[in-house]
Amino acid sequence: MNLNYIKPNEWKIVEEGFDKDNVTASESLFSLGNGAMGQRANFEETYSGETFQGSYIGGIYYPDKTRVGWWKNGYPEYFAKVLNAPNWIGIDISVKGKELDMSQCKIIEFNRELDMKEGVLNRTFVAELEGGDTVKVKSTRFLSMKLNEVGAIKYSVTPINFDGEISFSPYIDAGIMNEDANYDEFFWEILDSREDRNEAYILSKTLKTEFHVCTGMKIEMTLNDLLIDIEREVSRSEKKIRYTYKSEMKSGDTLTMFKYGGYVQSMNHPKRELFNASRRSLEEAAEIGYDDLYQSQKEAWATIWDTADITIEGDISAQQAIRFNIFQLNQTYSGDDSRLNIGPKGFTGEKYGGSTYWDTEAYCIPFYMSTKNKEVARNLLLYRYNQLGKAIENAEKLGFKNGAALYPMVTMNGEECHNEWEITFEEIHRNGAMIYAIYNYVNYTGDLEYIVSHGMEVMIAVARFWSQRSSFSSEKKKYVILGVTGPNEYENNVNNNWYTNYLAQWCLKYALENLDLIKKSHPKEYERILDKTGLEADEAHHWREVVKDLYFPFSEKHEVFLQQDGFLDKELIPADKLPRSERPINQKWSWDRILRSPYIKQADVLQGMYFFENHFSLGQIEKHFDFYEPLTVHESSLSPCVHSIMACALGREEKAYEMYLRTSRLDLDDYNHEVHEGLHITSMAGTWLSIVQGFGGMRNFEGKLSFNPIIPKNWESYSFKIKYRGHTIKVFKNHEGCKFYNESDSPIDIVVKGQEVKIFNQDLVVI
Repeated sequence: MNLNYIKPNEWKIVEEGFDKDNVTASESLFSLGNGAMGQRANFEETYSGETFQGSYIGGIYYPDKTRVGWWKNGYPEYFAKVLNAPNWIGIDISVKGKELDMSQCKIIEFNRELDMKEGVLNRTFVAELEGGDTVKVKSTRFLSMKLNEVGAIKYSVTPINFDGEISFSPYIDAGIMNEDANYDEFFWEILDSREDRNEAYILSKTLKTEFHVCTGMKIEMTLNDLLIDIEREVSRSEKKIRYTYKSEMKSGDTLTMFKYGGYVQSMNHPKRELFNASRRSLEEAAEIGYDDLYQSQKEAWATIWDTADITIEGDISAQQAIRFNIFQLNQTYSGDDSRLNIGPKGFTGEKYGGSTYWDTEAYCIPFYMSTKNKEVARNLLLYRYNQLGKAIENAEKLGFKNGAALYPMVTMNGEECHNEWEITFEEIHRNGAMIYAIYNYVNYTGDLEYIVSHGMEVMIAVARFWSQRSSFSSEKKKYVILGVTGPNEYENNVNNNWYTNYLAQWCLKYALENLDLIKKSHPKEYERILDKTGLEADEAHHWREVVKDLYFPFSEKHEVFLQQDGFLDKELIPADKLPRSERPINQKWSWDRILRSPYIKQADVLQGMYFFENHFSLGQIEKHFDFYEPLTVHESSLSPCVHSIMACALGREEKAYEMYLRTSRLDLDDYNHEVHEGLHITSMAGTWLSIVQGFGGMRNFEGKLSFNPIIPKNWESYSFKIKYRGHTIKVFKNHEGCKFYNESDSPIDIVVKGQEVKIFNQDLVVI
């Protein structure tokens, strides 16, 4: 594959020239979504070369039976697969009886652009078919932000050097299979289909989970911009409906198809109403009309960009990258449905399965609550609250009692569906991320009511887990947590992972603090919570004992907390001493060799230092950064952002910039050689954090919003906006200084480089 083929552009992802080797990567990079559904950037017309067909619907999944060699007690019985949905975008083209297929034609010109400002995918190409007939094709496609069950395609063909028949064959195909099916199983059952005039519908349901989906299409045609009515031929099979429209054309004529399509599903409509709901949605789109629907798309994205945009002057590569990350995050999650979440691949691929990992709580919530509003972030918390019962069931399966909860590593409905033992059973730090997300949200928004109404129940269940998961060591005279995997997945089944232990201790303290707070401020709610959870005084007493006597491995020699017991038994050779030919080690080394090595996949101890920066002095953070970063191979998409933020805090601009480019252009430059499988959506929130918390130095500790901006030497300036407790603040930084603008109607107090500043409404402060 030709790496770095994406052209630099501030607002667009641009591919010029056609290369078969780039097709599957581009299908990921040019993906579209609107929060309710999404699709890879597959060609509308036939393509016989290598391709990964992918369309996905928010919340629709299949419990694919687990495939493991040796079953262990407690294993989940299935792995939740994001379902590859029916394909509605297909438009096959025939030129004088010959199929238009870019894999078989001579491609004279090719240009593809993802317009991130407007949320639209454009593609133009000129193709010469066998015999010399040449056509120009222009396709524009978007998934509507106004009507989130609808997408629209405008597809035009112009014969360049001939007169003759051209046929368009639009279709809907409900026979698409998942690329990652464990047993090559087709996950859908076709229930019914209907076609009438220029509309067609197929009703399907998922096996086992029984989600019902109606896929529809509605067709309009123009010749040289005049609406025409062409008689259609109909071809039907159990899983597919195809129409064919034929037209005799002269050289220079342009035949255009407007295709409206999409999905309605049983999470949002009664099953018996799906045909009618699909027809209504497509008729509404057609009634609005393509041009006006396009205009509404531009307006919707303009609203999003008004607060989400980050501008960078002087570095087009960095500018393109941050907008790409922000764009994909907004395509994946709109925040208005607490049943949905942010999958690690979003709507761009199937790898990893599941709807959510701990990535959401650790990385994504700050982005959404700062660029949208607190209700969006609250919905992400409610997603976990609504699955608390399942989290308790997950813990019960592993032997925990009395309402202890273990949130899943991977899930769709709250039930664990990850099946690698070293992660499923041992990467339990994810439980702490659930509570950190509550703290982060409440600390940022000031919404203390959430803890009273929902959060406290989650805190109690997680605290019960940590109190039961820790055990007392008579040797150490301390509580220990054994047999875990920390964020560094290159070490499994370790004892006393510092990050896990620190997070456990903090969760217990935070639960105790909030219980005391609610008891004083909301006595009736306090009694309700005690009654609902059955919490008794001796439990809270035990939590305090664990908090007081939890063990943390520490090296007096290096003056750092150790990643886990025995870490210093390893030969600590810095990662930069590894031959380039042996990187990445996850592709070049055996797992045995990786486990015995000192190499760290992603921030582990430093993840804790990042979360709880205000618990440590700058000197302590610096010692830990200097000890662990040289051993880190950054082979997780979640690694560079944390290191970039910490490097900024330490004034290490070059390292911060290096890590920023790595996180922001991870997919655009395909650092991990896997972009064809889909994008790294959740780590994209880390890219936003790298600028806002990293270069912008934004922090929010103890109710004070503060900034400590720095700027990379090769940037002229950068700016961003955040929403904070009813205010919108714009931050601008260049090499001369920084400016803060309060776009709100009331003043706000902030701290800039240690100096307290009041910014009045609609006021600009220069520092």
